[in-house]
Amino acid sequence: MVLSDEILEVLCCPRCKGDLEYKKEKNILICKSCKLAYKIEDDIPVMLVEEAIPLEETCKNESD
Repeated sequence: MVLSDEILEVLCCPRCKGDLEYKKEKNILICKSCKLAYKIEDDIPVMLVEEAIPLEETCKNESD
């Protein structure tokens, strides 16, 4: 399942309150400011800073 536009509009980074970018192919939400990626498990975004993954670990081969 893909996250709805309505959900994506209200979600923000829990650390900096900035915008998130949805990477559908990797099923993650990215905060470029904090350089963190938030997993989506069972169609539910895991919006805990403690559970976030450093961006360099998730997007090693991706050019932004």
